[in-house]
Amino acid sequence: MGARLRVRYTAEVAPALAREFGISNPMAIPRIRKIVINMGMGEAIANAKILDTAVEELKAVTGQKPVITKAKKSIASFKLRQGMPIGVMVTLRGDRMYEFLDRLVSVALPRVRDFRGVSPKAFDGRGNYTIGVREQLIFPEIDFNKVDKLRGMNISIVTSAGTDEMARALLKGLGMPFRQN
Repeated sequence: MGARLRVRYTAEVAPALAREFGISNPMAIPRIRKIVINMGMGEAIANAKILDTAVEELKAVTGQKPVITKAKKSIASFKLRQGMPIGVMVTLRGDRMYEFLDRLVSVALPRVRDFRGVSPKAFDGRGNYTIGVREQLIFPEIDFNKVDKLRGMNISIVTSAGTDEMARALLKGLGMPFRQN
């Protein structure tokens, strides 16, 4: 069967993008390469145990076990040593990626308080898009009673689009609710 969003991409979004940007080569049509979800946990310096709960939450949301990221260099003023565990991240590809994006767009984002749409300006100039989520409770997979603390996360959507304009059209076609100015 495959992911619902992947089917929609091949049936509707890809042909529409090809028409809109005049792309004749099907391999040149922008597509989503991967989605990287990152939770930076500064407070893990004092208490490494909280990483375990973050790992469990991210696992519940994505359906894939995240890796624990370590500090690249020591920063004395933050009492941080090189190699200390300070975050968790997970990279989604294929069907899992499409399923996550589907849930993010149709279920999680509308649950954000006072939601008016995501910023249309959060592109990086190379066709990648990053959303910051303030609390993990917007995902229905997380049990409200088990949450000890609100944690945010960054969700980066990496596309093969060369320009922000193409990436914006791709994400809009996949249902990303951009804010109207």
